[in-house]
Amino acid sequence: QVQLVESGGGLVQAGGSLRLSCAASGRTVITYGMGWFRQAPGKEREFVATITWSGDTIYYADSVKGRFTISRDNAKNTVYLQMNSLKPEDTAVYYCAARRSVGPGTVENAYDYWGQGSQVTVSS
Repeated sequence: QVQLVESGGGLVQAGGSLRLSCAASGRTVITYGMGWFRQAPGKEREFVATITWSGDTIYYADSVKGRFTISRDNAKNTVYLQMNSLKPEDTAVYYCAARRSVGPGTVENAYDYWGQGSQVTVSS
């Protein structure tokens, strides 16, 4: 089993930055593909970013491309999401996810484990 715990969310003004962290425990996720998703109020959960186990392949949703950066530190069993130039439409609960595959994943059902989520609120 893998437990994922997100941290780093909060309230920020438009144009600001936040960095989310996702710490994995229970077993190593070094060989797991990892991803970030988000769910805004009244909307379905959507893909944000994904990274392979080695970090050599990364995909982003078009809505965050150029503003968000996903990275991982396998020594710390942690994945990060650096969010810059935040917009009010980025307001959502952000979820970290892990999949029992080395490759990336852009859809929810590609993932086996999920965190509880971290609230990000961007004020205008």
